[in-house]
Amino acid sequence: MAITPRQNLEIHWCSLKKSPPHTPGRQQLSDQQRSTTPRGYEMRKRAEGVGRTRQRIIEAAVHLHGTAGPASTSIAAIAERAGVTRLTVYRHFPDENALFEACSGHWLSRQELPRPEMWAAFAGPVERLTAGLRDLYRFYRAGEQMLTLVIRDQHAVPEAMREARERTSREYVEVLAGAWPAADAPVRRAVIGHAAAFSTWRSLCREQGLTDEEAVEAMVTLVEAVDAKA
Repeated sequence: MAITPRQNLEIHWCSLKKSPPHTPGRQQLSDQQRSTTPRGYEMRKRAEGVGRTRQRIIEAAVHLHGTAGPASTSIAAIAERAGVTRLTVYRHFPDENALFEACSGHWLSRQELPRPEMWAAFAGPVERLTAGLRDLYRFYRAGEQMLTLVIRDQHAVPEAMREARERTSREYVEVLAGAWPAADAPVRRAVIGHAAAFSTWRSLCREQGLTDEEAVEAMVTLVEAVDAKA
């Protein structure tokens, strides 16, 4: 059967509706999306791999610092435990300070740190000292192994880290002594500093066998006696 001119026109019009015109810009964008998606995925995977490697190095350093001590921990030992080369360790941590800072930050993030702002809520000097020493001795007991080795190996710890620890210790004493009249009284302040030291807790609780609470009571009694004498 012959197709009339009208039918031919209708067929042509329908084909135009079914087949939209070619749009080079849209096709180019689609191709670009397809080409960049795998690249973006690969970059994310690579970044995740770098992060995992860095974390393994940090965890290896924390383990060795807490078992052998900083002085006995070498870059080679860290690399071996992390399953990487020494060069990889240096790529992530170009100097000793950077590695120690990351190691310290990771260990501290897993501890329940002392909270001097909570001690400060106690207005009475004895109550504040008691609360502060309880908090400190709890922290010392939980982190005893690491604290013992790091303090023993102070000579191997970067100066910036030693200064930060000393600064924190002074802040603790500042809060504990602040509730007493004449807070800067040198003898009382020295005794409070002695009571707040890790070495004091270790001596009383590990070497002399006191409980944390007994050690707190002994130190509070000592400070009160010094204050009464003054």
